[in-house]
Amino acid sequence: MRVLHCRGKHYRDVNALVEAWWREGCRHIVLEGVCGHRYLGRALEGEGRIDIRGVPGDDLSMFLDGPSLWVFGNAQDGVGNTMNRGKIVVQGDARDILGLSMRGGKIWVRGNVGYRVGIHMKSYEDEYPVIVIGGATGDFLGEYMAGGLIAVLGLWTPEGRSPVGHFVASGMHGGKIFVRGAVAPSQVGAGIGLDVSTEEEFGELERYLEEFAADLAVSLPSLDRQDFVEIFPQTTRPYGRLYAY
Repeated sequence: MRVLHCRGKHYRDVNALVEAWWREGCRHIVLEGVCGHRYLGRALEGEGRIDIRGVPGDDLSMFLDGPSLWVFGNAQDGVGNTMNRGKIVVQGDARDILGLSMRGGKIWVRGNVGYRVGIHMKSYEDEYPVIVIGGATGDFLGEYMAGGLIAVLGLWTPEGRSPVGHFVASGMHGGKIFVRGAVAPSQVGAGIGLDVSTEEEFGELERYLEEFAADLAVSLPSLDRQDFVEIFPQTTRPYGRLYAY
């Protein structure tokens, strides 16, 4: 294990050293004093772990391809941008466009997230991307989503209030979203269905929730498929008639 104290260092220097250590075969790196350092963990391949203590900057783990990153704090925009494989665990909140164009791997966020989470998320070959959010989300969750799974648990959302914003699943044409709590038809995009999940689909969700709870040491309430609204596309071309050819 190697430890790097990042306070006062430029993000380029931090990334250069992390990537050099990774190439040398170090597979457990601890970054202390992180404060807005961008691109940490970018494009790293293979198994291994990076612990981040502090608040990483934008595009954490962009193009990630195997390792796991554990953030002991909050995270800024673009977590997991176009990641292929691996796992990102955020102990606090995260901001906008988390999981942008994500093609595989897992992202767990204990708290809340911002806007446009999971946009353009898609399955790629044998990879299946999964995002689980313990708190609530902003608008445009799952916009243009094409594959994978998103779960929003709303653990701290007041009773009677939806844990997701407006324009959920706008342009969605693949994948599925599970929301614990209320979702009104007015909150979702055109061509989107709302229903209770099947036993089989809920069984898939439960496996991810167990892993989420174990990784984050979160005690989840007893959950039933009736507690969730499943959001899914009813067509592969939701806005097809809006375009001219």
